[in-house]
Amino acid sequence: MPTLILTPRHTDDSHILWKAAARLGWRVERLAAWRVPPTLQSLPDPVLYGEALFGPVLAEQLGLDLLNPAEDWLVRLPFDYRKRDITLATLGAARLLAAPAFIKPPNDKSFPAAVYRGPELPTEYDDTMPVLVSAVVTWEMEFRCFILDRTLCTYSIYSRRGELQREAGFHSTPEEDAQLEAFMTRLLADPAVDLPAATVVDVGIIDGLGWACVEQNAAWGAGVYGCDAERVLAVLERASIKR
Repeated sequence: MPTLILTPRHTDDSHILWKAAARLGWRVERLAAWRVPPTLQSLPDPVLYGEALFGPVLAEQLGLDLLNPAEDWLVRLPFDYRKRDITLATLGAARLLAAPAFIKPPNDKSFPAAVYRGPELPTEYDDTMPVLVSAVVTWEMEFRCFILDRTLCTYSIYSRRGELQREAGFHSTPEEDAQLEAFMTRLLADPAVDLPAATVVDVGIIDGLGWACVEQNAAWGAGVYGCDAERVLAVLERASIKR
């Protein structure tokens, strides 16, 4: 039986997943510190869920390899699925940009993803740091999709016009759901779209352009929003690979 490993940081998502794991009969362990005690280092089936900053360190102690998106995934994604120009650059090159662009680290939250002009970028990071540089667009709505073996397991709207939908109960209409499912069916069936076995893909509607991918995220650190927590756990289980 899997053991869900949670970090010391208590979040709504960790509590939701704890309860879902209990319903499935999983063992659950919440770390008391940012180190894995020896008693947990030899678990046969650990499943990690936690923050991107500490995930790799904890995974090493648990003997896990974590599935992560390729840094250039959005760049290589066929244009029909992204609908805007995106390049992988260095932070040093991005600092030279005069026009505003949407700039973010590919796979972590080391600095906030936002629209920047070059001189506005944070100065405490090395110029060699990779960043994604994207054309500025407006997202009408955004959905989180948990994917397992190229199958859509569960999804939830999380944003409308940049507003988190928690107070609205992450509610989307049947028409919106049908459009989301149609877009994801096409994307997941396309062999030109490279995906890990277990991952999260955020998609949405760009104002004036239609459905497109926002980004890909590692499942083991992704927020749950209104997704089915038990189905999320099935994805998380595949995202943690025992060595």
